[in-house]
Amino acid sequence: MSEYATIGKPIPRIEGGEKVTGGSIYVDDISRPGMLHGAYLLSPYPHARIVKIDTTVALGLPGVRCVLTGADFPRLYGAFVKDEDVLARHHVRYVGEPVAAVAAVDLATARRAIELIEVEYEELPALLTPEESLSEGAPAIHEEFPSYWRRFKGPLPVNVCAQTTLAEGDIELGFARAEVVVEATYETPAQVHCYMEPCGAVAEIDDAGRIVIWSPCQAVHRVQATTAEILGVSMSKVRVILTRVGGAFGGKTDTTVQPVAAMMALRTRKPVKLVLSRTDDFMMMRTRHPAKIWMRTGALRDGTLVARQARLVLDGGAYAEDSSAVLGFAMMMARGPYRIANVQVEGQVAYTNRLRAAGFRGYGNPQITFAGESQIDELASKLGMDALDLRLRNAMVTGDAGFGGQTAEACGLIECLERVRAASAWDQRQTLVPTRPGRRRGIGIASVMHTCAILSTSAIVRVLEDGTITLSVGAVDLGQGSDTALAQMCAEALQVPLERVNFAPPDTDGSPYNWATGGSRVTYMVGRAVAQAAYDARDKMFEHAGAMLECSACDLELRPEGRIGVLGVPGAEVSFQAVSQHAHWQVGGPIHGTSTVMFEGTSFDPKRTTVSGNSLGNVGVFVFGAQAAEVEVDEVTGETRVLNFWAAHDVGRAINTGGVRGQITGGVAQGIGYALYEDLVFDDGRPANPTLMDYKVPGAHELPDIEAIIVENPEPSHPFGVRGVGEPPIVGVAPAIANAIANACGARLRRLPMTPESVLDAMDGQGA
Repeated sequence: MSEYATIGKPIPRIEGGEKVTGGSIYVDDISRPGMLHGAYLLSPYPHARIVKIDTTVALGLPGVRCVLTGADFPRLYGAFVKDEDVLARHHVRYVGEPVAAVAAVDLATARRAIELIEVEYEELPALLTPEESLSEGAPAIHEEFPSYWRRFKGPLPVNVCAQTTLAEGDIELGFARAEVVVEATYETPAQVHCYMEPCGAVAEIDDAGRIVIWSPCQAVHRVQATTAEILGVSMSKVRVILTRVGGAFGGKTDTTVQPVAAMMALRTRKPVKLVLSRTDDFMMMRTRHPAKIWMRTGALRDGTLVARQARLVLDGGAYAEDSSAVLGFAMMMARGPYRIANVQVEGQVAYTNRLRAAGFRGYGNPQITFAGESQIDELASKLGMDALDLRLRNAMVTGDAGFGGQTAEACGLIECLERVRAASAWDQRQTLVPTRPGRRRGIGIASVMHTCAILSTSAIVRVLEDGTITLSVGAVDLGQGSDTALAQMCAEALQVPLERVNFAPPDTDGSPYNWATGGSRVTYMVGRAVAQAAYDARDKMFEHAGAMLECSACDLELRPEGRIGVLGVPGAEVSFQAVSQHAHWQVGGPIHGTSTVMFEGTSFDPKRTTVSGNSLGNVGVFVFGAQAAEVEVDEVTGETRVLNFWAAHDVGRAINTGGVRGQITGGVAQGIGYALYEDLVFDDGRPANPTLMDYKVPGAHELPDIEAIIVENPEPSHPFGVRGVGEPPIVGVAPAIANAIANACGARLRRLPMTPESVLDAMDGQGA
């Protein structure tokens, strides 16, 4: 029996009813009196100088109220490098870059006006791959780069926006000891976030002259701060109200269209709706970083891993965005969840004249793990060892340090591997024979390591006059069920039924600060703040209850259904309602519990890790898992079907078991897309498949049976033992499938996606 009343159960989501009945309000559902509609003009060139923009004809079109160009946005912005214009001013650097925007009485008029804007371009040479942009003598994509504000200073080569080196131990000595070494290069593609709801915003100016923005995003406070910075106004003049979010996966962490919608509202003094079409979202938003990874790993003949070395080049696209942090995190994960004494990793992010790359579920980890976990299998084959046993031999355990020196205070990796072994019947499936001629079956495995703690957050718990609770946080529920999980933790901390906790939706005017929903951090980081705020409210209620019951606060306990009683004295108790009314009307004033939390763990121990150019702050609290895939490969067509998938993840403690299983299943599904189907293809710098008609994501009929296995080894630093599970389920999917394909037909694929053509080539020995 669970020790908890509310957490650890598959409680239905608190917003579930409104979603299934169509009651949720998304940004495109919003209508304001006199509202205008916006549209963008996008660059047709991957690289060009803007010679002249003439908006005269567009402004003369009946119904047009405003035309904006780069001249209206003189400030550069960017999280790590301020290198980007909201609307291009002097240069365009990728096909799809916004050049101008129109607000008109309706969307059709706005789109007609866009076609009337005349832009004279001087086309410039385009550098479309990192190999081109990093080649000797390549022209600078950002000639002004030396003058840009950068979070991390220091010289960088031309067309490099981030560069990092991490090392532990003695890499030369490690490989000198190694008796078996594998070495290869791996490539991963540009994956589109493919959230169901394209980016959008509605903005208006209120009676006090403040900008009010309704928008789906991952961070209301980050959107507020960036919009204020771009517009040159104080943050107090910008209010961001969250609408329901139709998915994000990292693509809505920073501003999307909000600054342009806000400027349109300022210029016209009218409400403005700016919602992207699916094609415009594909063309102008962001993707996962394409990567090219050279890696080698060395081991003793008994399977002990002794050295790993890697070089990682990410394609950052035209602007830096979060590339510095994505690179830093990918490198932090390069060792994998293994004890390897000698590790050296070098990485760069290259500017190219392609669509921007930014944070995406996994944050660089799926790329480096595809290389690392593929290589573990290649090493196992060379050693003549079982791939799962090789992982077990080297797996991290509680108390081990990760790459960088941070300690894993709780590590369930071995349990995850063993649970996957049992669930998949791993040992029996190694000898299975396909039941159909022309098909080959195989099984593959991958270990997973991630983190779930970064930056700061806060929470407020208010006890209302009737004793019910209102919980306020700045965290955004993107569809993962965090509103429910946080409310469950609040209810558990106060021992009240969940229905007595009201969850206040994020709004920068009233919600306490939260950095973002990202990095698998909400349940861990915001959950800590929620629990601490609830305990703060509890302690304040105890002070009032002690006075009412004529005892010391330390002699009190929480009792179910919102009551406070004297320890060991049945019947001596008061209700939350009585306590709250005592506070409201007699002594002390309303009871508010508050908490602020900053993750202060050390990412890198300087005594063991040499770091240069790192752009990653304090990140930690390791998360572990193991995943296995069973595939069937068609020997004639090369088509690969995933028949079964098992995913075991150590979540510390599952707050909502239904939500955790949903996160695992969804992450695996997205990972299957990354492994087998998804690739934004470029033709001379132009996205060639910028619609869901041409960009393939897996449908329900292409997904296997996915068994989500919850492993619980409580995290000591969290009041309820919680760790994150948002991103880890996508991390090991591609290498598990690649390893299964190799097990099925001997073809080792090192480039994603693993299409039927690439599988056939590998089987023929052409692409192995």
